[in-house]
Amino acid sequence: MLIPPPGADARGAYLPELAGVVWPEPAQPALRRGGRAGFAVVPSAARPRLLVPAGSRRAAAGAVRHSTEAQGAKARLRRAVLATAFRTGLGRLAFRDRLVVDAAADGLDAHLAAVLGRPALLSIHIGPARANRKPVVQLLDAAGTPIGYAKLGVDPLTRALVAAEAAALGRLATLDLPGIGVAEVLHHGAWGGHALLVQSALPVGLPRAAPARAAEAERAAMVAVSRCAGIDRRSYADSPHARRLADELAALGDRPEAARLRAVLAEVRRADPVLDLGAWHGDWNGGNSAALADGRVLVWDWERFADDVPVGFDALHRRVQTAITRAGVEPRAAAGRLIVDAAGTLTEFGQPARAADLVAVLYLVELAARYLRDRQAEAGARLGHVADWLLPAVEDHLAGRPGAGGVAK
Repeated sequence: MLIPPPGADARGAYLPELAGVVWPEPAQPALRRGGRAGFAVVPSAARPRLLVPAGSRRAAAGAVRHSTEAQGAKARLRRAVLATAFRTGLGRLAFRDRLVVDAAADGLDAHLAAVLGRPALLSIHIGPARANRKPVVQLLDAAGTPIGYAKLGVDPLTRALVAAEAAALGRLATLDLPGIGVAEVLHHGAWGGHALLVQSALPVGLPRAAPARAAEAERAAMVAVSRCAGIDRRSYADSPHARRLADELAALGDRPEAARLRAVLAEVRRADPVLDLGAWHGDWNGGNSAALADGRVLVWDWERFADDVPVGFDALHRRVQTAITRAGVEPRAAAGRLIVDAAGTLTEFGQPARAADLVAVLYLVELAARYLRDRQAEAGARLGHVADWLLPAVEDHLAGRPGAGGVAK
């Protein structure tokens, strides 16, 4: 079995598990130094972030260019420099750790070639510890052009997410999403006891919109997604979202965070605002969308897509995630500011301004329920400990809201 190198970080410790899933026995993944075989481990086997084909400069460069959505000018520059290094051959010299696989006839690469009806080179991004971490494989042709992406569901949670994304993509293909690019399902099935979804590659390499235009296009795309399955304006207390969220919180049992969330939801239901319910992507952040210069917005990772939610959840999610992960705002402060500024964030969604703060509260309760249900804290996710940031921000706001009864902490 593959052994992590000395001093490996959390992703390095995960590398043997990942290799064992993608290339199960009788394949024998191994780590070596140098050579053209296998996969270059970037930046190292102790701190892996990306596996790229070591035997093809063009494929390695293409894998780097399309590995993740770079956020910010510095990140885009680093990615461009790294892609150039691999294209010129310097990357292979600078990053000498290799993951080499012997006797891999039954590996995922062989199965994907059969599914696609053509050979495909694999590149794998290695993300941080999360309950929903799963192998996500970029598929490239010999020239380094993406031809698809494959996701493997390897446990109950990730299998459910893979199935949910396949269903969402199938449904989205039937809805009106003007100006929004969504991948197509190329294959959905099983492999090696895991759920497998293969989807088409979106044209992420096309020229991008300028920042101001990109922000405007992204907001318009969020509004379009919120309306794609219709809008239902109604009293919130007995809405489908209120009932579903109450059921999810009840299913969390006697966890102390769950009791506090139930009190928050009860307070919102007591206020009973009239809200617009629609759809949301479910995890719209800077890493899964791209605004193109031609006006289109490409959006991917639809595994959390749902409807019958207060419209505007996507804009709220994008804002708080950006504040925490990019701007470095302390999570509790970011959540509090999200609630205070909710009316401005939701302007384009048509929610009543006087109830905007409650929409933000409901979004945060929805997010907390997800994190607790998925056991994100136990998996090591930074924001999984909702009692440290999310719950205090929500409770403090409701305690000071005019006419509110407050919630017990």
